[in-house]
Amino acid sequence: MSTVIQSPLDRLRAWQTEGRLAEEYPGVAPLLAELAWGEQSATDLSRAGQLLARLDPAAVLAAHPDTPVLRVAVAGHGTVGGIAPALHVELARHGFLTQLALGDFDGWVRELQEPDSPLHAEGLDLALVVLDPQTVADELPAVWRAEDLAATATAKLTQLTTLLERYLERTSSATVVLNTLPLPRALLQQLVDLRSRNEVSVAWREFNIGLLKLARTDPRIVVVDLEPLVAQGGPLNDPRMSAYAKAHLGEELLARYAREVGHLGRALRGKAKKVLVLDLDNTLWDGVLGDDGADGIAAATTFRGEAFGTFQKLARQIGSQGVLLAVSSKNDQEPVLEVLRTHPDMVLRDTDFVRINANWNPKDANLRDIAAKLNLGVDSFVFADDSTFETGLVAAGLPEVAVVRLDEEPALHVEKLLADGWFDVRELTAEDRERASLYRVESERQDLLDSSGSYEEYLEQLQVRVQVSAVGDLDLARVAQLTLRTNQFNLTTQRLQPDEVRARIDDPEHLVLSVRSGDRFGDNGVVGALFAHREGDTLHIDNLILSCRVFARGIEQATVAAVLEHARAQGVSAVTAAYRPTKKNHRVREFWPSVGFAPTGGDEAELTFRHPLEDVAAAPAHLRLDTDF
Repeated sequence: MSTVIQSPLDRLRAWQTEGRLAEEYPGVAPLLAELAWGEQSATDLSRAGQLLARLDPAAVLAAHPDTPVLRVAVAGHGTVGGIAPALHVELARHGFLTQLALGDFDGWVRELQEPDSPLHAEGLDLALVVLDPQTVADELPAVWRAEDLAATATAKLTQLTTLLERYLERTSSATVVLNTLPLPRALLQQLVDLRSRNEVSVAWREFNIGLLKLARTDPRIVVVDLEPLVAQGGPLNDPRMSAYAKAHLGEELLARYAREVGHLGRALRGKAKKVLVLDLDNTLWDGVLGDDGADGIAAATTFRGEAFGTFQKLARQIGSQGVLLAVSSKNDQEPVLEVLRTHPDMVLRDTDFVRINANWNPKDANLRDIAAKLNLGVDSFVFADDSTFETGLVAAGLPEVAVVRLDEEPALHVEKLLADGWFDVRELTAEDRERASLYRVESERQDLLDSSGSYEEYLEQLQVRVQVSAVGDLDLARVAQLTLRTNQFNLTTQRLQPDEVRARIDDPEHLVLSVRSGDRFGDNGVVGALFAHREGDTLHIDNLILSCRVFARGIEQATVAAVLEHARAQGVSAVTAAYRPTKKNHRVREFWPSVGFAPTGGDEAELTFRHPLEDVAAAPAHLRLDTDF
């Protein structure tokens, strides 16, 4: 008797038909990942999105209360309903449940203004203002010239700027997403002289540049540039749907736009990936090292080799921006190291990687080993390999890992790795750019630990330095990033965007501190943050965060000692704190009692603690503590 294997789309349909889609929601993201790898990925994802758009978010939350939710409102010039399936499926791909509110046709101006519109809903995460070419074109006179279009575009940009300024004054939670406008050929060709067409093209691009520059004015504004999405091919719209249904952006383009929104949602929630793990044979170079030898592989000098070299350049470019590069390859270690060190074709060298696992172990085990060595969760990993067996093994054994399935065509490697923006963040910090070198230095610290007689002796020799300071402008983005991306030592898991950190800094009742550390091997940068606020004669610590790179060096104890001494000096009678358990911060459950706080109650959702300030422990003796707050 043969077993019928259902496709991912068939499984989703079965769950929906059987009324189990809400119950099975945690299994949706892996199925969507499989759909994204398929030959009919765009069509299949669109159909999956239509199923998810009919799903009741309340039913999902009733079955799975911990499901991360993104609250999204959409306003636009044209009809916006067509974007709903694409938004649902693209956010679900990253594990999010979408609570979506759609605005009225041509309602974007009113909805930006009126406090009762979906764009002003409490707790909104994303306010999508979907603009289309008719946003400008509909304002043109019946008979128009190039100068008319330039004036109309300028007036529209001024109107939009004013509306956004007022909207952002009234709301603090939402990130506003705008988009540039593609220039339709049918509009351009209405002018018969080439000079006028040139002037229209200039005015149109100046309008789009003005839109893009709005992102400079406020960190809560993001502008999606549609030009690269249009350049991928496909029509701007269906002329019949544009004329009759006022759907001025086509389904294919909206799906690509929704994918960018998915990347943004992931970045806003601190779920950007941190590590790119690469195969070697037929992934970073053409050929199989074990069979062909070092002379038989190529990443330059041949047509196929040059495509692999281009892929190596991309990996190095990504690595220069804080993404950690690692290798998992079924090869012997020494030949791999020799190739990376000496082969003339290689763009990437052994020093570009924080970990090189060349062995014959299963690749899912290798990824676990790399995660353990880096002290990171595998959910921060992206794995790229040309073998369907290896990618299938990792996808099945480690569903938290983002898997990029390459194939025998190296010219497509770049496009496939970049397709899902796994490493996208709102803003790079100085620590991001130095992250790879910081992790590589860890091997020197490990050598010191291995040669020390005890962990206490290791700490003495490490010469740890800690500075706890009030957060200034230079550290604000990094502190916000720590709240978003730190999971293990994050005591209450409060996620804060930069503007929310700024609001606390500006509030005299709040204390916002950065924690910087260094040692004999160099500066670790800003590795932690502490948030607190004062209520009467009590200081409440809202959260304490520490990067996993510097665990167990006394830095967290030194930070608390500094805050307790500060509180006592300010006449505070007691300091309170909390711990909110998550799947990843269980190791710090006993932290507050370990630094002198007594339990005061709580439940499974939150434990509370209090320190009376009668006996404040000093910072650990093996480190030097400096404070500036």
